[in-house]
Amino acid sequence: MIIDSHAHVVLPIEKHIEMMDTSGIDKTVLFSTLVHPEKSNNYKEFTTEMNKLNQILNNEVNPLEARLNALEELSVAIKQHPDRFVGFGSVPLSYSPDDPSLNEWVEKLVKEQNMKGLGEFTLGTGQINLLEPIFKAASDYKSLPIWVHTFHPLNLKDIQELFLLTQKYENVPVIYGHMGGIYWLQTIEMIKETKNAYLDISAFYTTYALSLAIKEIPQRTLFSSDFPYGDPYLNLQAVKRHTSSQEVASRVLGGNISKLLNL
Repeated sequence: MIIDSHAHVVLPIEKHIEMMDTSGIDKTVLFSTLVHPEKSNNYKEFTTEMNKLNQILNNEVNPLEARLNALEELSVAIKQHPDRFVGFGSVPLSYSPDDPSLNEWVEKLVKEQNMKGLGEFTLGTGQINLLEPIFKAASDYKSLPIWVHTFHPLNLKDIQELFLLTQKYENVPVIYGHMGGIYWLQTIEMIKETKNAYLDISAFYTTYALSLAIKEIPQRTLFSSDFPYGDPYLNLQAVKRHTSSQEVASRVLGGNISKLLNL
């Protein structure tokens, strides 16, 4: 089974299903989205849509309401196509340690919406500490996987701090999204030494990074596209091109994420 381990809700959802069919993708791990750039047709429309994201992140509009609406979109897509989609649920980063309402939020995601993990978490530089309550909740609740954006604006120090958290909560699988960006080499090396760390290949910085990741950590490298920001078909072909055997390709293209999420 070929599984795209990271993509976002695209509207209409039938467009995503059609893309999966033409690309040969059986299932997708779907994440919510606060904006829909796929609706844009030109530069002005795209920047207008992305500015909505800045307004949410800067609290110019109600960020909690926006996230709840995005989660509802995600939940609807999964319920409409349970054979094609599973989901990761987003969690606000405003919780303090041991806040009981955080566990209630996580339990609702898992029990009511059948989410398989938590994320995507996108932070600014110097904000990794905001994730510790999430790690604790994930550790307490059946070791839920966590997906963290490790591209810009995070720097190498931020990624190193994330590894310290990953090692502290060794029962929590942590997916390093987008291969660490320009710090892909250091990220691959750290993942090699951290058994509960996984590498998401979407937005890979260079095909050499992809090739090296597959060679070094084939059992914890995950095929993904970040659709609609990336092209699932092209990323799938890149994985096939840079794998040495069908066995390794099968792991990266679906076996690893299937085992991690018990699909």
